[in-house]
Amino acid sequence: MVTFSDSDHFWKGGQTLKVPMELFKENRQRLCEVLRCHRTLPPDSFVLLQGGKSEMRYCSDHEPLFRQESYFHWAFGVIEPDFYGAINVQNNESMLFIPRLPSSYVAWMGKIKETDEFKQIYHVDHVYYADELEKVFSDLVGASKLILVLNGLNTDSGTESKAAHFDGIEKFHVDKTTLHPVISECRVLKTDLELNVLRYTNKMSSEAHKFVMLNIKDGMYEYELESLFQYYCHRYGAMRHMSYTCICATGENPAVLHYGHAGAPNDRRLTANDMCLFDMGGEYCCYASDITCSFPVSGTFTKEQRIIYEAVLDANRQVMKSVHPNVSWIDMHLLAERTQLEHLKLAGLVQGDIEEMMDARLGAIFMPHGLGHMLGIDTHDVGGYLEPHTRSTLPGLKSLRTNRLLKERMCLTIEPGIYFNQALLNGAYENERLNKFLNKTEIDKYLHIGGVRIEDNIFITKDGCELLTKVPRSCEEIEEWMKNNKKQSNGNVDYELFDELNQKYQYENQYFSIKKNN
Repeated sequence: MVTFSDSDHFWKGGQTLKVPMELFKENRQRLCEVLRCHRTLPPDSFVLLQGGKSEMRYCSDHEPLFRQESYFHWAFGVIEPDFYGAINVQNNESMLFIPRLPSSYVAWMGKIKETDEFKQIYHVDHVYYADELEKVFSDLVGASKLILVLNGLNTDSGTESKAAHFDGIEKFHVDKTTLHPVISECRVLKTDLELNVLRYTNKMSSEAHKFVMLNIKDGMYEYELESLFQYYCHRYGAMRHMSYTCICATGENPAVLHYGHAGAPNDRRLTANDMCLFDMGGEYCCYASDITCSFPVSGTFTKEQRIIYEAVLDANRQVMKSVHPNVSWIDMHLLAERTQLEHLKLAGLVQGDIEEMMDARLGAIFMPHGLGHMLGIDTHDVGGYLEPHTRSTLPGLKSLRTNRLLKERMCLTIEPGIYFNQALLNGAYENERLNKFLNKTEIDKYLHIGGVRIEDNIFITKDGCELLTKVPRSCEEIEEWMKNNKKQSNGNVDYELFDELNQKYQYENQYFSIKKNN
Protein backbone atom coordinates (compact mmCIF):
# COMPACT_ATOMS: atom_id res chain seq x y z
CA MET A 1 0.00 0.00 0.00
CA VAL A 2 1.22 3.51 -0.78
CA THR A 3 1.92 5.52 2.35
CA PHE A 4 1.19 9.22 2.48
CA SER A 5 3.46 10.40 5.28
CA ASP A 6 1.84 13.23 7.23
CA SER A 7 -0.39 13.73 4.18
CA ASP A 8 2.50 15.51 2.48
CA HIS A 9 4.19 12.86 0.35
CA PHE A 10 3.78 9.93 -1.98
CA TRP A 11 5.99 7.38 -0.28
CA LYS A 12 6.45 3.61 -0.38
CA GLY A 13 8.21 3.36 2.98
CA GLY A 14 11.74 2.48 4.02
CA GLN A 15 14.51 4.12 2.03
CA THR A 16 12.28 4.95 -0.95
CA LEU A 17 11.84 8.52 -2.09
CA LYS A 18 9.27 10.82 -0.52
CA VAL A 19 7.59 12.78 -3.30
CA PRO A 20 5.87 15.88 -1.90
CA MET A 21 2.35 16.71 -3.05
CA GLU A 22 3.75 20.20 -3.52
CA LEU A 23 5.21 18.88 -6.81
CA PHE A 24 1.74 18.60 -8.35
CA LYS A 25 0.47 21.83 -6.79
CA GLU A 26 3.45 23.60 -8.34
CA ASN A 27 2.63 22.07 -11.72
CA ARG A 28 -0.95 23.34 -11.49
CA GLN A 29 0.28 26.81 -10.61
CA ARG A 30 2.69 26.84 -13.54
CA LEU A 31 -0.12 25.85 -15.90
CA CYS A 32 -2.42 28.58 -14.60
CA GLU A 33 0.29 31.22 -14.88
CA VAL A 34 0.77 30.44 -18.57
CA LEU A 35 -2.97 30.27 -19.26
CA ARG A 36 -3.55 33.62 -17.54
CA CYS A 37 -1.10 35.17 -20.01
CA HIS A 38 -2.96 33.70 -22.99
CA ARG A 39 -4.13 36.56 -25.22
CA THR A 40 -7.62 35.31 -26.03
CA LEU A 41 -8.48 33.27 -22.95
CA PRO A 42 -11.02 34.59 -20.43
CA PRO A 43 -9.34 34.84 -17.02
CA ASP A 44 -12.15 32.94 -15.29
CA SER A 45 -11.70 29.78 -17.37
CA PHE A 46 -11.53 26.28 -15.88
CA VAL A 47 -9.27 23.35 -16.81
CA LEU A 48 -10.92 19.92 -16.73
CA LEU A 49 -8.82 16.75 -16.91
CA GLN A 50 -10.04 13.16 -16.83
CA GLY A 51 -7.91 10.48 -15.19
CA GLY A 52 -7.42 6.93 -16.37
CA LYS A 53 -10.29 4.48 -16.19
CA SER A 54 -10.42 1.13 -14.45
CA GLU A 55 -10.86 -1.66 -16.97
CA MET A 56 -11.09 -5.40 -17.45
CA ARG A 57 -8.91 -7.33 -19.87
CA TYR A 58 -10.95 -8.35 -22.91
CA CYS A 59 -14.05 -10.26 -21.79
CA SER A 60 -12.46 -11.75 -18.67
CA ASP A 61 -12.74 -10.90 -14.99
CA HIS A 62 -9.06 -9.91 -14.87
CA GLU A 63 -8.19 -6.30 -14.04
CA PRO A 64 -4.85 -5.10 -15.49
CA LEU A 65 -2.51 -3.25 -13.15
CA PHE A 66 -3.65 0.36 -13.24
CA ARG A 67 -1.33 3.16 -14.28
CA GLN A 68 -2.55 6.75 -14.19
CA GLU A 69 -3.09 8.85 -17.34
CA SER A 70 0.00 11.02 -17.64
CA TYR A 71 -1.42 14.54 -18.00
CA PHE A 72 -3.78 13.93 -15.09
CA HIS A 73 -0.95 12.59 -12.97
CA TRP A 74 1.24 15.61 -13.81
CA ALA A 75 -1.44 17.92 -12.45
CA PHE A 76 -2.78 15.96 -9.47
CA GLY A 77 -0.57 12.99 -8.54
CA VAL A 78 -3.64 10.76 -8.03
CA ILE A 79 -2.91 7.02 -8.03
CA GLU A 80 -6.53 5.74 -8.23
CA PRO A 81 -8.65 5.29 -11.38
CA ASP A 82 -11.90 6.99 -12.46
CA PHE A 83 -11.12 10.48 -11.13
CA TYR A 84 -11.63 13.90 -12.70
CA GLY A 85 -9.74 17.06 -11.78
CA ALA A 86 -10.51 20.73 -12.34
CA ILE A 87 -8.51 23.91 -11.87
CA ASN A 88 -9.74 27.49 -11.68
CA VAL A 89 -7.29 29.34 -13.94
CA GLN A 90 -7.91 32.68 -12.24
CA ASN A 91 -7.00 31.68 -8.69
CA ASN A 92 -5.35 28.22 -8.97
CA GLU A 93 -8.17 26.64 -6.94
CA SER A 94 -8.24 22.88 -7.48
CA MET A 95 -10.96 20.25 -7.33
CA LEU A 96 -11.09 16.47 -7.53
CA PHE A 97 -14.13 14.46 -8.54
CA ILE A 98 -14.01 10.93 -7.16
CA PRO A 99 -16.03 7.83 -8.11
CA ARG A 100 -18.98 6.99 -5.86
CA LEU A 101 -18.11 3.41 -4.98
CA PRO A 102 -20.64 0.71 -4.05
CA SER A 103 -20.68 -0.78 -0.56
CA SER A 104 -19.43 -4.11 -1.97
CA TYR A 105 -16.10 -2.38 -2.74
CA VAL A 106 -15.05 -2.76 0.90
CA ALA A 107 -15.00 -6.57 0.81
CA TRP A 108 -13.14 -6.87 -2.48
CA MET A 109 -10.92 -3.79 -2.70
CA GLY A 110 -10.65 -2.27 0.77
CA LYS A 111 -11.67 0.86 2.62
CA ILE A 112 -13.71 3.52 0.84
CA LYS A 113 -12.10 6.91 1.48
CA GLU A 114 -14.31 9.91 2.09
CA THR A 115 -14.03 13.23 0.27
CA ASP A 116 -12.21 14.91 3.16
CA GLU A 117 -9.56 12.17 3.13
CA PHE A 118 -8.80 12.74 -0.54
CA LYS A 119 -8.69 16.48 0.04
CA GLN A 120 -6.02 15.95 2.67
CA ILE A 121 -4.04 13.35 0.71
CA TYR A 122 -3.83 15.25 -2.57
CA HIS A 123 -3.74 18.80 -1.23
CA VAL A 124 -6.64 20.12 -3.30
CA ASP A 125 -9.17 22.76 -2.30
CA HIS A 126 -12.38 20.78 -2.88
CA VAL A 127 -13.44 17.17 -3.47
CA TYR A 128 -16.79 16.15 -4.94
CA TYR A 129 -18.22 12.97 -6.45
CA ALA A 130 -17.94 12.41 -10.19
CA ASP A 131 -21.72 12.15 -10.55
CA GLU A 132 -21.88 15.75 -9.29
CA LEU A 133 -19.81 17.17 -12.15
CA GLU A 134 -22.70 18.80 -13.99
CA LYS A 135 -24.11 20.38 -10.83
CA VAL A 136 -20.76 21.67 -9.60
CA PHE A 137 -19.88 23.18 -12.96
CA SER A 138 -23.31 24.73 -13.25
CA ASP A 139 -22.75 26.45 -9.91
CA LEU A 140 -19.12 27.44 -10.53
CA VAL A 141 -18.84 27.96 -14.24
CA GLY A 142 -22.25 28.59 -15.70
CA ALA A 143 -22.94 28.70 -19.40
CA SER A 144 -20.88 31.83 -20.02
CA LYS A 145 -17.49 30.61 -18.76
CA LEU A 146 -15.02 28.42 -20.59
CA ILE A 147 -14.00 24.82 -19.82
CA LEU A 148 -10.62 23.83 -21.28
CA VAL A 149 -10.28 20.11 -22.04
CA LEU A 150 -7.32 18.15 -23.33
CA ASN A 151 -7.38 17.25 -27.01
CA GLY A 152 -4.29 16.94 -29.19
CA LEU A 153 -1.93 14.66 -31.07
CA ASN A 154 0.87 12.69 -29.45
CA THR A 155 3.56 12.90 -32.13
CA ASP A 156 5.20 9.68 -30.93
CA SER A 157 2.20 7.37 -30.77
CA GLY A 158 0.13 9.13 -33.42
CA THR A 159 -2.92 8.94 -31.15
CA GLU A 160 -5.08 11.76 -29.85
CA SER A 161 -5.38 12.68 -26.18
CA LYS A 162 -8.93 11.95 -25.07
CA ALA A 163 -10.90 15.02 -24.06
CA ALA A 164 -12.62 14.89 -20.68
CA HIS A 165 -16.31 14.08 -20.92
CA PHE A 166 -19.21 13.82 -18.49
CA ASP A 167 -22.96 13.64 -18.93
CA GLY A 168 -24.19 17.19 -19.50
CA ILE A 169 -20.89 18.73 -20.62
CA GLU A 170 -22.55 19.81 -23.86
CA LYS A 171 -24.40 22.48 -21.84
CA PHE A 172 -21.15 24.36 -21.31
CA HIS A 173 -18.76 26.32 -23.51
CA VAL A 174 -15.93 23.83 -24.13
CA ASP A 175 -12.54 24.65 -25.70
CA LYS A 176 -10.69 21.65 -27.18
CA THR A 177 -7.74 23.46 -28.78
CA THR A 178 -6.05 25.72 -26.23
CA LEU A 179 -5.00 23.38 -23.41
CA HIS A 180 -2.99 20.65 -25.15
CA PRO A 181 -0.01 22.69 -26.46
CA VAL A 182 0.16 24.76 -23.26
CA ILE A 183 0.19 21.87 -20.79
CA SER A 184 2.53 19.87 -23.05
CA GLU A 185 5.05 22.70 -23.08
CA CYS A 186 4.78 22.93 -19.28
CA ARG A 187 5.65 19.24 -19.08
CA VAL A 188 8.76 19.76 -21.25
CA LEU A 189 10.53 21.78 -18.55
CA LYS A 190 11.06 19.95 -15.26
CA THR A 191 10.90 21.57 -11.83
CA ASP A 192 13.43 20.88 -9.09
CA LEU A 193 10.92 18.56 -7.42
CA GLU A 194 10.42 16.61 -10.63
CA LEU A 195 14.18 16.42 -11.15
CA ASN A 196 14.56 14.81 -7.72
CA VAL A 197 12.19 12.01 -8.76
CA LEU A 198 14.05 11.51 -12.04
CA ARG A 199 17.33 11.32 -10.13
CA TYR A 200 15.78 8.61 -7.95
CA THR A 201 14.45 6.54 -10.85
CA ASN A 202 17.87 6.75 -12.50
CA LYS A 203 19.68 5.79 -9.32
CA MET A 204 17.57 2.71 -8.69
CA SER A 205 17.49 1.61 -12.34
CA SER A 206 21.25 2.11 -12.60
CA GLU A 207 21.77 -0.15 -9.59
CA ALA A 208 19.43 -2.73 -11.11
CA HIS A 209 21.51 -2.76 -14.30
CA LYS A 210 24.67 -3.27 -12.25
CA PHE A 211 22.90 -6.05 -10.38
CA VAL A 212 22.14 -7.81 -13.68
CA MET A 213 25.73 -7.42 -14.87
CA LEU A 214 26.99 -8.97 -11.65
CA ASN A 215 24.71 -12.00 -11.94
CA ILE A 216 24.67 -12.86 -15.64
CA LYS A 217 25.87 -16.36 -16.51
CA ASP A 218 26.51 -18.37 -19.67
CA GLY A 219 23.43 -20.47 -20.45
CA MET A 220 20.85 -18.21 -18.82
CA TYR A 221 17.78 -17.04 -20.73
CA GLU A 222 17.19 -13.40 -21.51
CA TYR A 223 14.00 -13.37 -19.46
CA GLU A 224 15.98 -14.41 -16.38
CA LEU A 225 17.96 -11.18 -16.63
CA GLU A 226 14.77 -9.23 -17.20
CA SER A 227 13.33 -10.76 -14.01
CA LEU A 228 16.45 -9.86 -12.01
CA PHE A 229 16.16 -6.25 -13.14
CA GLN A 230 12.47 -6.08 -12.29
CA TYR A 231 13.06 -7.75 -8.95
CA TYR A 232 15.74 -5.27 -7.92
CA CYS A 233 13.67 -2.26 -9.00
CA HIS A 234 10.61 -3.46 -7.11
CA ARG A 235 12.37 -4.89 -4.04
CA TYR A 236 14.73 -2.00 -3.38
CA GLY A 237 13.14 0.91 -5.22
CA ALA A 238 9.40 0.17 -4.84
CA MET A 239 9.18 0.55 -8.63
CA ARG A 240 6.25 -1.71 -9.39
CA HIS A 241 5.92 -0.50 -12.97
CA MET A 242 8.56 -0.61 -15.65
CA SER A 243 8.77 2.51 -17.81
CA TYR A 244 8.37 0.30 -20.90
CA THR A 245 8.71 -3.33 -21.95
CA CYS A 246 12.22 -4.49 -21.09
CA ILE A 247 14.59 -5.17 -23.99
CA CYS A 248 17.02 -7.96 -23.04
CA ALA A 249 18.74 -8.70 -26.34
CA THR A 250 21.71 -11.02 -26.85
CA GLY A 251 23.43 -12.58 -29.85
CA GLU A 252 22.01 -11.06 -33.04
CA ASN A 253 18.88 -9.78 -31.25
CA PRO A 254 20.40 -6.37 -30.40
CA ALA A 255 20.03 -5.54 -34.11
CA VAL A 256 16.26 -5.40 -33.49
CA LEU A 257 15.57 -2.01 -31.93
CA HIS A 258 12.47 -2.91 -29.91
CA TYR A 259 13.23 -6.56 -29.26
CA GLY A 260 11.40 -7.90 -26.19
CA HIS A 261 7.85 -7.42 -27.47
CA ALA A 262 5.20 -10.16 -27.48
CA GLY A 263 6.51 -11.64 -30.72
CA ALA A 264 10.09 -11.82 -29.43
CA PRO A 265 9.71 -11.99 -25.64
CA ASN A 266 13.31 -12.05 -24.37
CA ASP A 267 13.39 -15.82 -24.74
CA ARG A 268 16.81 -16.58 -26.27
CA ARG A 269 19.39 -18.61 -24.36
CA LEU A 270 22.61 -16.63 -24.22
CA THR A 271 26.20 -17.83 -24.56
CA ALA A 272 29.53 -16.58 -23.23
CA ASN A 273 30.43 -15.18 -26.66
CA ASP A 274 27.40 -12.90 -26.82
CA MET A 275 27.13 -9.16 -26.55
CA CYS A 276 24.18 -7.96 -24.47
CA LEU A 277 22.01 -4.92 -25.14
CA PHE A 278 19.78 -4.41 -22.12
CA ASP A 279 17.41 -1.46 -22.41
CA MET A 280 15.44 -1.33 -19.14
CA GLY A 281 14.11 1.30 -16.79
CA GLY A 282 11.78 1.42 -13.81
CA GLU A 283 9.37 4.20 -12.91
CA TYR A 284 8.41 5.68 -9.54
CA CYS A 285 5.37 7.87 -8.96
CA CYS A 286 4.88 7.61 -12.75
CA TYR A 287 8.26 9.26 -13.50
CA ALA A 288 10.41 7.23 -15.85
CA SER A 289 13.99 6.19 -16.39
CA ASP A 290 15.35 4.82 -19.67
CA ILE A 291 18.81 3.27 -19.52
CA THR A 292 20.62 0.97 -21.94
CA CYS A 293 23.73 -0.97 -20.99
CA SER A 294 25.70 -2.98 -23.55
CA PHE A 295 28.34 -5.42 -22.36
CA PRO A 296 29.78 -8.89 -23.07
CA VAL A 297 28.31 -11.89 -21.26
CA SER A 298 31.86 -13.05 -20.52
CA GLY A 299 32.73 -9.78 -18.80
CA THR A 300 35.66 -9.23 -21.17
CA PHE A 301 35.40 -7.42 -24.51
CA THR A 302 36.70 -9.06 -27.65
CA LYS A 303 38.55 -6.87 -30.16
CA GLU A 304 35.45 -6.46 -32.34
CA GLN A 305 33.13 -5.82 -29.40
CA ARG A 306 35.48 -3.17 -28.03
CA ILE A 307 35.76 -1.38 -31.39
CA ILE A 308 32.00 -1.01 -31.73
CA TYR A 309 31.40 -0.24 -28.07
CA GLU A 310 34.02 2.51 -27.94
CA ALA A 311 32.65 4.04 -31.14
CA VAL A 312 29.21 4.34 -29.56
CA LEU A 313 30.59 5.55 -26.22
CA ASP A 314 32.60 8.26 -27.94
CA ALA A 315 29.45 9.43 -29.75
CA ASN A 316 27.55 9.43 -26.46
CA ARG A 317 30.20 11.49 -24.65
CA GLN A 318 30.79 13.89 -27.55
CA VAL A 319 27.10 14.77 -27.49
CA MET A 320 27.05 15.00 -23.71
CA LYS A 321 29.93 17.50 -23.78
CA SER A 322 28.22 19.56 -26.47
CA VAL A 323 24.66 19.95 -25.18
CA HIS A 324 23.50 23.19 -23.60
CA PRO A 325 20.57 25.58 -24.06
CA ASN A 326 19.94 26.69 -27.68
CA VAL A 327 21.82 23.74 -29.20
CA SER A 328 19.96 21.99 -32.03
CA TRP A 329 19.03 18.38 -31.31
CA ILE A 330 19.40 17.67 -35.04
CA ASP A 331 23.00 18.89 -34.84
CA MET A 332 23.58 16.57 -31.88
CA HIS A 333 22.22 13.62 -33.86
CA LEU A 334 24.54 14.47 -36.75
CA LEU A 335 27.48 14.78 -34.36
CA ALA A 336 26.78 11.28 -33.04
CA GLU A 337 26.51 9.88 -36.58
CA ARG A 338 29.74 11.53 -37.71
CA THR A 339 31.64 10.31 -34.64
CA GLN A 340 30.49 6.72 -35.18
CA LEU A 341 31.29 6.78 -38.90
CA GLU A 342 34.81 8.03 -38.11
CA HIS A 343 35.35 5.03 -35.82
CA LEU A 344 33.89 2.62 -38.37
CA LYS A 345 36.19 4.04 -41.05
CA LEU A 346 39.22 3.69 -38.78
CA ALA A 347 38.30 0.05 -38.19
CA GLY A 348 37.88 -0.57 -41.95
CA LEU A 349 34.11 -1.23 -42.01
CA VAL A 350 33.44 1.82 -44.16
CA GLN A 351 35.60 3.71 -46.62
CA GLY A 352 35.59 7.07 -48.36
CA ASP A 353 34.90 10.66 -47.40
CA ILE A 354 32.99 11.15 -44.13
CA GLU A 355 31.11 14.23 -45.38
CA GLU A 356 29.95 12.32 -48.45
CA MET A 357 28.73 9.54 -46.16
CA MET A 358 26.80 12.10 -44.12
CA ASP A 359 25.22 13.60 -47.24
CA ALA A 360 24.22 10.13 -48.41
CA ARG A 361 22.73 9.41 -44.96
CA LEU A 362 24.91 6.30 -44.52
CA GLY A 363 24.77 6.73 -40.75
CA ALA A 364 21.09 5.76 -40.77
CA ILE A 365 22.02 2.25 -41.94
CA PHE A 366 23.97 1.69 -38.74
CA MET A 367 21.75 3.86 -36.50
CA PRO A 368 18.21 3.96 -37.93
CA HIS A 369 16.69 5.50 -34.79
CA GLY A 370 16.97 9.03 -33.44
CA LEU A 371 19.62 10.14 -30.95
CA GLY A 372 17.21 10.37 -28.03
CA HIS A 373 13.94 11.74 -26.73
CA MET A 374 12.29 13.76 -24.00
CA LEU A 375 11.97 11.94 -20.67
CA GLY A 376 9.58 12.54 -17.79
CA ILE A 377 6.24 11.07 -16.79
CA ASP A 378 6.30 9.21 -20.10
CA THR A 379 9.39 7.44 -21.39
CA HIS A 380 8.93 9.23 -24.71
CA ASP A 381 7.73 12.40 -23.05
CA VAL A 382 5.52 14.96 -24.76
CA GLY A 383 6.48 18.18 -26.54
CA GLY A 384 8.83 16.89 -29.20
CA TYR A 385 7.01 18.39 -32.16
CA LEU A 386 4.74 21.10 -30.82
CA GLU A 387 4.06 23.76 -33.45
CA PRO A 388 5.94 25.10 -35.35
CA HIS A 389 8.31 22.11 -35.20
CA THR A 390 7.98 19.56 -38.01
CA ARG A 391 9.60 16.19 -38.61
CA SER A 392 12.36 15.67 -41.18
CA THR A 393 11.83 13.22 -44.04
CA LEU A 394 15.51 12.16 -44.28
CA PRO A 395 16.66 8.68 -43.18
CA GLY A 396 17.65 8.65 -39.52
CA LEU A 397 16.54 12.24 -38.95
CA LYS A 398 12.91 11.31 -39.57
CA SER A 399 13.16 8.97 -36.58
CA LEU A 400 14.11 11.79 -34.20
CA ARG A 401 11.44 12.19 -31.53
CA THR A 402 12.19 15.90 -31.34
CA ASN A 403 14.14 18.40 -33.45
CA ARG A 404 13.92 21.35 -31.09
CA LEU A 405 16.56 23.67 -29.75
CA LEU A 406 17.41 22.53 -26.25
CA LYS A 407 16.17 24.50 -23.25
CA GLU A 408 17.36 24.60 -19.67
CA ARG A 409 15.34 22.12 -17.55
CA MET A 410 14.65 19.69 -20.39
CA CYS A 411 15.30 16.05 -19.53
CA LEU A 412 16.37 13.83 -22.42
CA THR A 413 18.05 10.57 -23.30
CA ILE A 414 21.31 10.35 -25.24
CA GLU A 415 21.32 6.94 -26.91
CA PRO A 416 23.53 6.54 -29.97
CA GLY A 417 23.98 3.03 -31.32
CA ILE A 418 25.57 0.93 -34.03
CA TYR A 419 23.54 -2.03 -35.30
CA PHE A 420 24.26 -4.78 -37.79
CA ASN A 421 20.77 -5.36 -39.10
CA GLN A 422 21.06 -7.70 -42.07
CA ALA A 423 17.98 -6.37 -43.84
CA LEU A 424 19.18 -2.76 -43.64
CA LEU A 425 22.67 -3.74 -44.73
CA ASN A 426 21.36 -5.75 -47.70
CA GLY A 427 19.35 -2.74 -48.81
CA ALA A 428 22.45 -0.56 -48.60
CA TYR A 429 24.54 -3.07 -50.60
CA GLU A 430 21.97 -2.77 -53.39
CA ASN A 431 22.01 1.03 -53.28
CA GLU A 432 24.65 2.52 -55.61
CA ARG A 433 24.92 5.67 -53.55
CA LEU A 434 25.63 3.75 -50.34
CA ASN A 435 27.37 0.57 -51.50
CA LYS A 436 30.64 2.34 -52.39
CA PHE A 437 31.18 3.22 -48.73
CA LEU A 438 30.66 -0.29 -47.33
CA ASN A 439 33.35 -2.94 -46.86
CA LYS A 440 31.18 -6.05 -46.71
CA THR A 441 34.07 -8.38 -45.93
CA GLU A 442 34.88 -6.46 -42.75
CA ILE A 443 31.26 -5.81 -41.82
CA ASP A 444 30.52 -9.55 -41.94
CA LYS A 445 33.05 -10.06 -39.13
CA TYR A 446 30.85 -7.95 -36.84
CA LEU A 447 27.40 -9.37 -37.59
CA HIS A 448 27.50 -11.65 -34.53
CA ILE A 449 27.62 -8.58 -32.26
CA GLY A 450 24.10 -7.64 -33.31
CA GLY A 451 24.32 -4.11 -32.00
CA VAL A 452 25.45 -1.76 -29.26
CA ARG A 453 23.45 1.06 -27.71
CA ILE A 454 24.55 3.27 -24.81
CA GLU A 455 21.68 5.25 -23.32
CA ASP A 456 22.00 7.81 -20.58
CA ASN A 457 19.49 10.25 -19.11
CA ILE A 458 20.50 13.92 -18.84
CA PHE A 459 19.07 17.16 -17.46
CA ILE A 460 19.89 20.37 -19.36
CA THR A 461 21.49 23.01 -17.12
CA LYS A 462 22.28 26.65 -17.86
CA ASP A 463 25.71 25.79 -19.28
CA GLY A 464 25.61 22.06 -20.12
CA CYS A 465 23.94 19.03 -18.59
CA GLU A 466 23.75 16.85 -15.53
CA LEU A 467 24.22 13.13 -16.12
CA LEU A 468 21.59 11.28 -14.08
CA THR A 469 22.58 7.71 -14.98
CA LYS A 470 25.19 6.03 -12.77
CA VAL A 471 26.58 2.86 -14.34
CA PRO A 472 30.03 1.67 -15.42
CA ARG A 473 30.52 2.99 -18.96
CA SER A 474 34.09 2.58 -20.20
CA CYS A 475 35.26 -0.88 -21.22
CA GLU A 476 37.67 -0.81 -18.29
CA GLU A 477 34.94 0.09 -15.79
CA ILE A 478 32.67 -2.66 -17.12
CA GLU A 479 35.39 -5.30 -16.98
CA GLU A 480 36.41 -4.19 -13.49
CA TRP A 481 32.80 -4.42 -12.27
CA MET A 482 32.05 -7.72 -13.98
CA LYS A 483 35.15 -9.51 -12.73
CA ASN A 484 33.23 -9.75 -9.46
CA ASN A 485 30.64 -11.85 -11.29
CA LYS A 486 32.90 -14.84 -10.83
CA LYS A 487 32.64 -14.48 -7.04
CA GLN A 488 29.00 -15.55 -7.13
CA SER A 489 28.62 -19.10 -5.84
CA ASN A 490 26.81 -21.80 -7.82
CA GLY A 491 24.99 -19.21 -9.90
CA ASN A 492 23.07 -17.98 -6.84
CA VAL A 493 22.47 -14.29 -6.36
CA ASP A 494 24.64 -12.88 -3.57
CA TYR A 495 22.91 -9.73 -2.31
CA GLU A 496 25.50 -9.00 0.37
CA LEU A 497 28.26 -9.07 -2.23
CA PHE A 498 26.32 -6.64 -4.40
CA ASP A 499 25.84 -4.23 -1.52
CA GLU A 500 29.53 -4.44 -0.68
CA LEU A 501 30.60 -3.76 -4.28
CA ASN A 502 28.04 -1.01 -4.66
CA GLN A 503 29.77 0.84 -1.85
CA LYS A 504 33.21 0.22 -3.35
CA TYR A 505 32.45 1.35 -6.91
CA GLN A 506 30.73 4.71 -7.10
CA TYR A 507 29.52 6.02 -10.46
CA GLU A 508 28.43 9.47 -9.35
CA ASN A 509 26.37 12.12 -11.12
CA GLN A 510 28.54 14.15 -13.44
CA TYR A 511 28.12 17.65 -14.77
CA PHE A 512 29.12 18.44 -18.33
CA SER A 513 29.41 22.15 -19.14
CA ILE A 514 30.45 24.35 -22.04
CA LYS A 515 33.61 25.26 -20.15
CA LYS A 516 34.86 21.66 -20.39
CA ASN A 517 35.02 21.98 -24.17
CA ASN A 518 37.23 25.07 -24.05
